[in-house]
Amino acid sequence: MTIKKHIPNVITSLNLLSGMVGIHYVMVNGPFYGFYFIIAAAIFDFFDGFAARMLKVQSPIGKELDSLADLVTFGVLPSFIVFLLLDAVSTNDWIPYIGFLIGIQSAFRLAKFNIDERQEDSFIGVPTPANALFFSTLPLLGAAVLWIGNGLDNPWILSGLTLVFSFLLTAELPLLALKFKNFNWSGNQWRYLVLIISGLSLLILGFAGIPIAVLSYICLSLVNNWMDGHGDKG
Repeated sequence: MTIKKHIPNVITSLNLLSGMVGIHYVMVNGPFYGFYFIIAAAIFDFFDGFAARMLKVQSPIGKELDSLADLVTFGVLPSFIVFLLLDAVSTNDWIPYIGFLIGIQSAFRLAKFNIDERQEDSFIGVPTPANALFFSTLPLLGAAVLWIGNGLDNPWILSGLTLVFSFLLTAELPLLALKFKNFNWSGNQWRYLVLIISGLSLLILGFAGIPIAVLSYICLSLVNNWMDGHGDKG
């Protein structure tokens, strides 16, 4: 047995550890800085696959371990963040539990992703890391933009967002693949717009711009799908 075959799984374990520590942190300190643990987990999630490919030690158990870690970090952790956000603004005891739908839908998405050969090069439905980053940085955007913050104080608006994004996790919604075959504007205009809007949002608002970046990615993917369908009919 060689040490290198275990390196990707060790990195995946750090992803899982980030999720578990993040859950403990938000339950003790509140949801405001839970996104740090999700960002750390996303970095580990990238590098475990990168390491497996570079070292040529990809394995079925590594794939399954990665999904289990992602469920905790990008499914359960954001569920608790949303639970706490709803609990802070709702007078109904049952409303905060809507946040747990994120974890349930994330489990379905990750299970589906493992057997869906269509998602090797692009995504169908919102990826769990994007969903987790959206909700974990939403409090930052609410603090930075007053009218958004006022909206987040309404439990029905926040519940509605949770339901919509939970649905989008498993929806048959093709999303833009941010892979460029060439750098021409024509054919890549929606990709460029995603990058421009995301870059400006992060430049102006910092981490608080992440929800805008995620929304722009989803909305421009919808426009791209509509334009493709409209073009096919024409």
